[in-house]
Amino acid sequence: MTHVSSEGDDRTANNAVRHQYRVLSEREKAQMVAIKDAGAALLALIEQTGSSRELSIARTKTEEAVMWAVKHVTA
Repeated sequence: MTHVSSEGDDRTANNAVRHQYRVLSEREKAQMVAIKDAGAALLALIEQTGSSRELSIARTKTEEAVMWAVKHVTA
């Protein structure tokens, strides 16, 4: 599978659902990357904390929060 950078303008190449995207501004691209980086940092911290049902929920909710925030930027 070919990988496409999430901030690249060709990010639609590997999406089977959304057929049209708008081109993001450089500011929007930077916002999206910052949101994803912050989410990755939180996920790494959660991972270091241990393993429990609560941490599993925290991981899921972090992933969901990143998804919705990115959706806002890219909508």
